Amino acid sequence: MNAKHILYLFLLVSILTHCKIASPTSTQADKSTFEKLASIPIVVKIEKRDPISHFDENYEIWFEQPIDYNDLSKGTFKQRVYLGFENTNKPVIVNLRGYGIGNDKANELADHYKTNQLTIEHRYFNTSRPENIDWNTLTIANAARDQARIIDAIRQAVYPHSKFISTGISKGCQTAMAHRRFFPKNVDACVCYVGPLNFQREDPRIYEFLKTVGTNQDRAKIKAFQDLCFENRAALLEQMKAVAKKKNLSWEFGVEKALDYTILEYAFAFWQWGKDLDNIPLKTASIQTIYDHLIDVVGYGFFEASAVEYLQPYFWAALTEQGIYGYETGPFKDYLNTDAIYKFDWAFPDSISKPFNPIPMKEIKSFLDTSAEKMLFIYGEYDAWSATAVNLNGTAKRRELYKFTLPKGDHKTRIKNFDKESQEKIFDIIDHWLK
Repeated sequence: MNAKHILYLFLLVSILTHCKIASPTSTQADKSTFEKLASIPIVVKIEKRDPISHFDENYEIWFEQPIDYNDLSKGTFKQRVYLGFENTNKPVIVNLRGYGIGNDKANELADHYKTNQLTIEHRYFNTSRPENIDWNTLTIANAARDQARIIDAIRQAVYPHSKFISTGISKGCQTAMAHRRFFPKNVDACVCYVGPLNFQREDPRIYEFLKTVGTNQDRAKIKAFQDLCFENRAALLEQMKAVAKKKNLSWEFGVEKALDYTILEYAFAFWQWGKDLDNIPLKTASIQTIYDHLIDVVGYGFFEASAVEYLQPYFWAALTEQGIYGYETGPFKDYLNTDAIYKFDWAFPDSISKPFNPIPMKEIKSFLDTSAEKMLFIYGEYDAWSATAVNLNGTAKRRELYKFTLPKGDHKTRIKNFDKESQEKIFDIIDHWLK
């Protein structure tokens, strides 16, 4: 054996000594979580993150997904996912985001049960988007396929024997309903929070809700404040212009229209977020106080240009398939010189629009009425989005469909907000699903 062979043998022994090399007979169970995730063919990037909540390990994972499942020639985009890993033998709570991912903390269910949590960012939000978006590919069907593909991959690689429960809040609830409708066997059960099921682009049930929610005195106080804003419109407009200049804010339809939309949105936002009626300014209040309260309730994050750009995927979905609402101007005709419904047509992406298609939401309703199983819905009674809440029929209970509504609750309603007896009933149902 010459010196060259001896050197080669020495290097080989050194590598085998210092490196962990999987034998041909090693199993998936022998691999680390990172290795299991890396073995998923459609995963293109993984980063281990600092531990958070009760999770032992946290990962940011990027999946390569088709832009259009009906036309693969359109290419792919990368979709972001967070995995909070606790134990391969525990359930997985699938947090279906209707928007981008805000953080990787445990949600209510994952925290209560100390389970694993898989959080899926919705297509086209944040950085889960192709370089140039074909808006016609942003459909609830394509989004549901994204989610099913990720869930299948994670289950096969990491949790082959675990129960999976999907959940979502608001638009995330809409997302969870759609995923359940398209892939009813992809998870074992579903818990939805405060999600609307709209049947028209501007669903009129919302107008009726705003005319009946709370007491006559409550609604009169809210209407009086809106009148007060319109009566002081000129002064409030100067306030908004000053803030716009200071904060570099802008609106596609101009600052004057922005103020009108903000005043009209006030009633919906007030009930949605459960604001305090005692904080509504009276006629004697200063212009600054009136303006501050209006913005405290409505904010700038729904109409302002940068906010609309971030929310563009939301507006596209709402205007084409999932529905939204408009503003009745009849009660303010003297100020606006019109009684036409104010709509969100302006929120379409530049140079593109599309008629509303009511079929997807009606198909979800049909699914809930006939074949859906193991779904639980949480709502707040006073939440404006409860105007178009899911309604369950007489066959729902035998299919394990349940709905709990918190008296006077708002859009922030969660299981923890219910009384102890109701909480026990809700968790008993979920306990049964997790057995």
